Amino acid sequence: MTTTPMTGRREERDGTPLLVIERELRAPVEDVWAACTDPTRMERWIGTWSGDPASGVVSFRMTAEGEDVPAEEMDVLACEPPHRFAVRGRDPQPFSEDGSGETAYWEMELELREHDGVTALRFVQVLAPGDLGVEMVSSVGPGWEYYLDRLAATFSGDPVETVAWQRYEGGAGHYREQFTRG
Repeated sequence: MTTTPMTGRREERDGTPLLVIERELRAPVEDVWAACTDPTRMERWIGTWSGDPASGVVSFRMTAEGEDVPAEEMDVLACEPPHRFAVRGRDPQPFSEDGSGETAYWEMELELREHDGVTALRFVQVLAPGDLGVEMVSSVGPGWEYYLDRLAATFSGDPVETVAWQRYEGGAGHYREQFTRG
């Protein structure tokens, strides 16, 4: 099976490394916003959430990872419909093969802009500095490519199930190279 090309790149904000992945979706911004924020629509491609975003906290569960994946508490850092939202996990996550290594917090944001019926989606994940950031991105980079392609499939009419994880497994090297030399 061929490997899907990895499109993510490194950027920095105030000296902090960021993973940036972009997609263009043929849909109005409000529709893309709903696909990324409505719990029922999110479940088609990644997971679901519960809680009251106005409280500043939601519980997110990645159902596409399997039935036994626990929910994670996320702080809502920004919610500006239909253009931007940002969240940060409350509990640090391990970023080593066996889960015993260093930990870092999930912090992600999504920016949406529409032009002529096409919505540009910009996904950003804040990474830890140094070697931990390289380990983070080599692990999560291919995963975010996979999930964003699943999201794109919900707009293209292709069955989400045709986006096969196995095509993304070889992407860690791309991210390791991008972030090691940065």
